[in-house]
Amino acid sequence: MKKDIIIPTVENVFLAAVQEWSDDFMEKVWYVYLINDSDFQLDGVMVVSQAFGTLEGEMKKTSLLRHAFVEVPAVSVVKIEMIEKSVLVLNNEFMVTFFIGNTLYDKKYIFKAHAIHEDFAEEVPILFVDGVIVR
Repeated sequence: MKKDIIIPTVENVFLAAVQEWSDDFMEKVWYVYLINDSDFQLDGVMVVSQAFGTLEGEMKKTSLLRHAFVEVPAVSVVKIEMIEKSVLVLNNEFMVTFFIGNTLYDKKYIFKAHAIHEDFAEEVPILFVDGVIVR
């Protein structure tokens, strides 16, 4: 029955938005990283992202972006995507699904509207640079 379903809790896996210089855009842009600060390798990682929210009184939503990684080793990071500056005013949602062994884990991470900003930056574990973390 429903009470017999065990939903595992995701621990020590989180996202961070880090600002980096881009030669393509000739300015600093925000990149989102998946941080695996656990002792376990993540297998079959899927990340689905989308931005949504109200802008000038109108509901806006971006298209879905999908990313797949065969594995993310223990205590490591992987760059997911760049966040275009026009969507920083929206909620940026990332649905992350992965396996540890034979157990499936999934978690939704949301960078709230206007939350990706230098004022909210803190040191990101493993990367050792400043960024906005969502756990």
